[in-house]
Formats: sequence, structure tokens, C-alpha cells
Amino acid sequence: MTDRKLLEDAAKAVGGGAWHPLTHDTPNGRWNPLTDDGDALRLAVKLNLDVHFWPEHPEAWVEAMAQDELLGSDPYAATRRAIVRAAAAIGAAK
Repeated sequence: MTDRKLLEDAAKAVGGGAWHPLTHDTPNGRWNPLTDDGDALRLAVKLNLDVHFWPEHPEAWVEAMAQDELLGSDPYAATRRAIVRAAAAIGAAK
């Protein structure tokens, strides 16, 4: 699945359009929870997602739709992607 499709489906989960489902200004003017920590956090809060980390497992885990992502060298990017994947799964199911 492409990043654009992930974002479009995530936007469906919160009842919005493809790029601006949440009403707020961002530094680049474009909603993108794959690259923006604030957008990802707002998406997780809006959908009431539970994000978990365990010291013994190198991954971020999002309860909704059982999405996980290896943390790798950029744990922030992995966490954002896990949140967006969970939101996209919710949006695709709508």
C-alpha cells in the first residue's frame, strides 16, 4: 500500500478528506501523520488508539487492528507509521 493510500484511508477513519481531516494548521500546511509527530498524536487521540512499547520487543504496537512496526533506527517514524496503519485499517473498514 502506498503512503498516499495509507493517508487517505486514515483520513476516512476520522471522517475527513484525503489531506486535511483534522482542523489545525501545520508548519507545511499539509496533514501528514507519517512525517509529523503532532499530526500522528492527534490522529491517535481522535481514534482513541492505544500505543504500547515493551523493552523486550523492538517495535511499536497499536492495539487497534493489531498493527505493529519495527522501531529500527527511527522509533518516532515507526510509531507514526504504526498509528497511521491502524487508522488506515479502521478507515478502510468503514
